Amino acid sequence: MGFMSQEQVNLMGFAQVGKNTKLSDKASYYNCRNIKIGNNVRIDDFCVISAGDGGINIGNHVHIAIYASLIGSGNITASDFSGISSRVSIYSSNDDYSGAFLTGPTVPSEFTNVKHADVFIGRHVIIGAGSVVLPGVVLEDGVAIGALSLVTKRCEAFGIFSGVPAKRIKERKKNLLEMEKSFKMPRTER
Repeated sequence: MGFMSQEQVNLMGFAQVGKNTKLSDKASYYNCRNIKIGNNVRIDDFCVISAGDGGINIGNHVHIAIYASLIGSGNITASDFSGISSRVSIYSSNDDYSGAFLTGPTVPSEFTNVKHADVFIGRHVIIGAGSVVLPGVVLEDGVAIGALSLVTKRCEAFGIFSGVPAKRIKERKKNLLEMEKSFKMPRTER
């Protein structure tokens, strides 16, 4: 996997890029002026990071795995320590599928009924491979989404959700909160 050099990253025109980032040179980044990336972030090959007017905000220690996509006009936030597995699709915009309107990006907006809604991914959230997250979804801190799930509504903190549509199946342990404290502690104090 090849990552962009610091010079290449600077030329992209991102709103912000933190330290120790690894951004694949095989991923696609659109509207970089609306994309903020924190420290210690890795974005793998063949991802699509396409920010609309709402922007995309990626926190610290975030991994976005191969073939994942973050797309739409609403804001998408991936908070610290969140993980987006391979082939996950996160949308902050959605066409009207009723047949009452036309669809697609080649049609003028007065003939479509695209809905935009922010997506928020909390701290320590992990989204399993192949899952889809729809506009307006909030994944509270510590949520785990099982592979191949369709997330259509808010998921409450430290729950494990899975299915189509995703439903809470059990509780997630909170040990990772203590591990985060140790991780952030200077090595001399560990």
